[in-house]
Amino acid sequence: MSIIKPNKLGVIAGPGSEKFAHKVLRQLRTLYTKRYKKLSSSLAKRHGMSEEEILHFVMLIEDLNSRKIPVSKPARNYHAPNFEIPVKYTRFANSEVKAEILHSVRGLRVFIIHDVTNEHPANVVGMDSGKSMSVNDHLMILFATVNAVLVAGAESVQLVLPTYPYSRQHKKSTREALMASWFGRMCEYMGVERIITLDIHSREIENCFNTLKLENLHASYQILIQLKRLVDFKDPNLVVASPDTGAILRNKFFAEALHKPFSLLYKERDYSKLSRNASDTNIKVIKLLGDVKGRTVFMSDDMIGTGGTLLSAMKEIRSLGAEKIICAISLPFFNGNSIEEFDEAYQEGIFYRIIGTNAVYHTERLLQKEWYINTDVTDLFARIISRLHHGRSLSPLLDNRKFIQKLVDEK
Repeated sequence: MSIIKPNKLGVIAGPGSEKFAHKVLRQLRTLYTKRYKKLSSSLAKRHGMSEEEILHFVMLIEDLNSRKIPVSKPARNYHAPNFEIPVKYTRFANSEVKAEILHSVRGLRVFIIHDVTNEHPANVVGMDSGKSMSVNDHLMILFATVNAVLVAGAESVQLVLPTYPYSRQHKKSTREALMASWFGRMCEYMGVERIITLDIHSREIENCFNTLKLENLHASYQILIQLKRLVDFKDPNLVVASPDTGAILRNKFFAEALHKPFSLLYKERDYSKLSRNASDTNIKVIKLLGDVKGRTVFMSDDMIGTGGTLLSAMKEIRSLGAEKIICAISLPFFNGNSIEEFDEAYQEGIFYRIIGTNAVYHTERLLQKEWYINTDVTDLFARIISRLHHGRSLSPLLDNRKFIQKLVDEK
């Protein structure tokens, strides 16, 4: 397998995931182009050859390993291959779906990028334009795609799911389903080798599988790059707070990385009440452990649904004397009327900025908000795909504390 031209690598974009997938593909091509230029320069010096001679030698090796007999002239410049595999998605009148692979995938290691939570209109034949798909609609198309790829002879299938579906159904207290583990076992049964996701709601989910591997990426480094543009990491008044007990480990990580004090909001909830929007929450009592008076407060959480939990936390912290509040969210869904609720809270001075990632699809309506900052995580996914494809260690990407420490120490 060539690290310069990984011909056995294929990437599929699920319906509604094209924008994110194409950014990942661009990052992959950029990654391989930079890698080739660095390698070519090093080899030219090492072996006393020109870079043109290196390119001719590389093309010769590629032609020898090619499954086709080359007929055209060799390229004069290095071009990273286009890894995208086109797929035709169809939805029939009875709601059944089909995925048709349009190029050969035999012997390829296929990565399927699919944002299964994207409720915005998707490109599916037989479905009215402007009509959105539910999570369950996306999952059936995902299962159809996995099966089509494996039936077509792919060597392996890896799922790139920025949002792990049903991740909040990972434990039960009554007679309820454990859908988080069920989804993973379904993928395992179908022959999926690995799932790559971002800041999964509960790490315990990965203990539910036998052969399926779960790679849980973190957006902490990308988030801190944006945070550094907003605050001075050396500011003694900067403090990290957890909006609830479920986010303790995530925020302790940030507190340790930034060498800042840590505070915690403890909430008591009425679980008989269902939160339907940001203003209608099931929180009864909120208590703070720590000091935020006169401080700049940074909080992090894995996702925003309706946003009621985060808004109540920010309002409580603000009432306790916090000077400025900045939040970081890995998966900012902003369901229902939450954008309007956050707009109103921003106008009231409740918070300063929300940092979110592009792992979740957003319209220009949110991206144009003064209080919202979008950070790109496609390079992170591109690098993990490349490392997995070439059998390289994932540790530098899964444990990014060294990168973060370097960022924090920069003047």
